[in-house]
Amino acid sequence: MQAFEKVKALSRLASRESLYRQIVTPDVEDQISRMPKPVGSYGYDAWGYNENAAKLGLGVVKLLYEKYFRVVAHGIENIPTQGRALFIANHSGQLPMDGVLIGGAMALNPHGPRAPRAMVDRFFPTVPWLGSVMTGIGAVIGDPLNCVKMLEQDEAIIVFPEGVRGSGKLYRKRYQLQRFGNGFMHLAMQTGAPIVPVGVVGCEETMPSFANIAPLAKLLGLPYVPFGPLLPLPARVYLNFGEPICFDNTATSEEAVTERVELIKDKIRELMARGLAERKSVF
Repeated sequence: MQAFEKVKALSRLASRESLYRQIVTPDVEDQISRMPKPVGSYGYDAWGYNENAAKLGLGVVKLLYEKYFRVVAHGIENIPTQGRALFIANHSGQLPMDGVLIGGAMALNPHGPRAPRAMVDRFFPTVPWLGSVMTGIGAVIGDPLNCVKMLEQDEAIIVFPEGVRGSGKLYRKRYQLQRFGNGFMHLAMQTGAPIVPVGVVGCEETMPSFANIAPLAKLLGLPYVPFGPLLPLPARVYLNFGEPICFDNTATSEEAVTERVELIKDKIRELMARGLAERKSVF
């Protein structure tokens, strides 16, 4: 009996190892090894990013990116291959699939892979197991101090200035930018980080929300509970990366900062319009 149990255990171990190798392929290993991402001797950085988790995460994202959402990415040559950068995009789709796919484009960039870092809403780490997974692959709570320190370490950071206003909006408001916070512009001005505007088309249709179940959201302590598909639909996603834009630190009033934010919003609108014009069908 003991020998039989040992054989079963070895079989399970071999199956897990085989599955891991199917996900973490040699090209995924190569992309991770080429990223300009300093980590400690145990493979972690100060914010919890872990190379082993990143490998597994990129393997899964690669499958979603290429096979499920069949992403079409334009302007990837505009992704800086090194140095600090802020990727500012429209937000949609209830779940952060837009951030996952933007990160996939950055990590799989043939011009030079980057380890994507994403600023996430504070409620995500409270979701069981999800918080630790997201931290391991590069997500960080969207605190300005975190962002400044990461930019000073020359990280490439994805920010959605609409926050839950964008991800939680109803389907009838699809591709309508919600109010942007000004925080990302202050960070760009303070650190000298170039802003790469990104237009995302398709994530609105992956998990459309037709209503917000507000009483349930309040009960669960969540910003919203959408009424819609339980799992993401396989809509084709289009990503358009604009040219990096640098801002100096001469905007002395909040009104001047807001004018710069509106400039970025206009760029994102242009990039979204480009994706919508290219798209022939949702799926």
